[in-house]
Amino acid sequence: MEKEENQNNTSIEQNQDTTKETGKPDEKLDPKNKQETDQEPKEEVKEPTPEEKIAELQDKVARTFAEMENQRRRFEKEKEDAFEYGGYSFAKEALNLIDNLDRSKNVLESDDKLKETEALKKALEHLEIIKKDLISIFEKNNIKAIDSLNKKLDPNLHQAMMEIEDDTKEPGTIIQEIQKGFTIKDRLLRPSLVGVSKKVTKKDEKTEENQENSKDN
Repeated sequence: MEKEENQNNTSIEQNQDTTKETGKPDEKLDPKNKQETDQEPKEEVKEPTPEEKIAELQDKVARTFAEMENQRRRFEKEKEDAFEYGGYSFAKEALNLIDNLDRSKNVLESDDKLKETEALKKALEHLEIIKKDLISIFEKNNIKAIDSLNKKLDPNLHQAMMEIEDDTKEPGTIIQEIQKGFTIKDRLLRPSLVGVSKKVTKKDEKTEENQENSKDN
């Protein structure tokens, strides 16, 4: 009897301790209730209507056709450029022939032994004929020389290499052509290398005045 009473007292004390810690009597949670509390309510996924599906497909088809059209235009442009400017690199290299002819002409003209000789005249005539034939071939293929002398400097066509004092010309006027430039259709093959005019400096003007005064005295 005493043992049973001691066991009952022990179980009562344990229940009291549990009640003190939790504030509630010790209860076993139902697993089903726990799952229901842990799960959050799911949002309902709205199924698109047939009209919305059709509109989405139409948009995709329109985008695909637009991309195909852009690709077709790019291809056409590249084909036209290849046809129009396919010889661009060759034409640019061919300009060296004209440069070499001009250099040969200058060398012959500066040779004192050949000056005023019949051989020099004939050589210069032949070089000039060859140059004209080359330029004629270039022009037939839409490669044209840039007209530079006495024109205003155009950065799109000319490259100024020097400034030359000249009060008879408006500043920025091309008065010397060092190397001729060329275009192919609407593209620049190479710019003309030129010398442009600039006003005479005041220092030079004073020097000229002093020289005139000294002559008068």
